[in-house]
Amino acid sequence: MIKLGIFGNPVEHSKSPLMQNSALQSLGIDGFYDKYLLLDGSQIKNEFLSLRLDGANITVPHKEDAYKNADEIRGIAQKIGAVNTYVKENDKVIAYNTDGLGFMMAIEEFGNIQNAIILGAGGTAKAIAVALKDANIEVTIINRSRKGRLEFFEELGCKCYTPEELSSLSTINYQLSTIIINTTSAGLKDDLLPMQKELLQSLMKNASFAFDCIYGKTTPFLALAKEMGLQYKDGKDMLLFQGVLALELFIKQPIPTSTIEQMDKCLK
Repeated sequence: MIKLGIFGNPVEHSKSPLMQNSALQSLGIDGFYDKYLLLDGSQIKNEFLSLRLDGANITVPHKEDAYKNADEIRGIAQKIGAVNTYVKENDKVIAYNTDGLGFMMAIEEFGNIQNAIILGAGGTAKAIAVALKDANIEVTIINRSRKGRLEFFEELGCKCYTPEELSSLSTINYQLSTIIINTTSAGLKDDLLPMQKELLQSLMKNASFAFDCIYGKTTPFLALAKEMGLQYKDGKDMLLFQGVLALELFIKQPIPTSTIEQMDKCLK
């Protein structure tokens, strides 16, 4: 039997168990996927091993701690510095990041994007920024503070600002193919916007698309995007595609389209 799970704080809202257990059943695999509230991210590797898990997903706010604690980092995660997937392999904890590619698959319907504004500077923001830069898309990061957060993005070649510095953004030539991405937790358990409303409106005036990594609800961020006339979507498809990629790592085989469709139904 394969034993899988997801670590996060909060984690009670996660639909990953529903999605992944449906996939395991569809594939005829004897296994179970559960969710685990983890308060201290520095203990993630110990918890993963003590629970005798074969694989796990990691959600906010533990992706960077998961990176630091893994025995080996593979693929694009080495560049990101944050991981969302653990796989046990020969008594070692191997870490991957499927967020970036999952995000890019989720926004394919938007078509050609030339500029991206990412709100937040955590592990999810890092994955998305790396994926966007690899696709030759200009990236701007806006985070509430600079201390200990923006160096990674500056080294990646992103423009970085705090909300207080947003007046400088008037010097950036936005195209209509700009996407604004919320990677913060604002709106997950509250009715907050990721930044002051007037500042966010000024950004949305020059954008065409909005994406919120939060899924399953119309957050204040997405409600404002709708009001401003942007094409928008929540993080459901990102959750789906990163979950498909993670499951392929867990079971070491490709996932057929019929199973992906079954996983998608669980997120409706």
